[in-house]
Amino acid sequence: MGISMVDSFQFARKKMVQEQLIPRGIVDSRVLAAMNTVPRHLFVDEALWAQAYGDHPLPISHGQTISQPFIVALMTQLLELTGNEKVLEIGTGSGYQTAILASLAKKVYSIERISVLLTRARRILDDLGFKNILLKLDDGTWGWNEYAPYDAIIVTASAPKVPQKLLDQLAVGGKLIIPVGDEYSQNLEKYTRKNDHFLKETLTGVRFVKLIGEHGWKE
Repeated sequence: MGISMVDSFQFARKKMVQEQLIPRGIVDSRVLAAMNTVPRHLFVDEALWAQAYGDHPLPISHGQTISQPFIVALMTQLLELTGNEKVLEIGTGSGYQTAILASLAKKVYSIERISVLLTRARRILDDLGFKNILLKLDDGTWGWNEYAPYDAIIVTASAPKVPQKLLDQLAVGGKLIIPVGDEYSQNLEKYTRKNDHFLKETLTGVRFVKLIGEHGWKE
């Protein structure tokens, strides 16, 4: 008897974790468990399921992408989630990063500016049974002040600079992860809020789609 479809994806997730994530320094056991559990293939078109666990980003629609598994895991690990956090995600996209965050945090608030993507992500996340996610169609560069402050903020598109509105909505001790640079290449930046200032760390080089909005790139 051959391997069933479900089992083959379980094997693919385990291989992704063992070969792509752990050797590159993903050591947070909770992040690894989430990456090994969330069915990444469901967040892309069925025609791409065979590539869903590969070491690369994949297109979704409207010029957007689902990030490379390692980048999803790295950005999540940098947030240092313990399970009690309130997290703001800018750029719901496919909903995959949202699902990873929701597996690790108490509540996730996620903003997407493209209605078709938001509708699809909501359906998938609902089908998977997530109850701790609140989605919103809006310009994410303004953040979501209604529920601020946030223990963690993650931005899944690149900005020319960090939107001040997002820094303002970060709780003391909270962490913000964002790709910053020009339209061709960026660096991941991490901001940790201290009492009266922010500690900035510049991390690895990355390449993301543009963060479009009032406080990001213009269309």
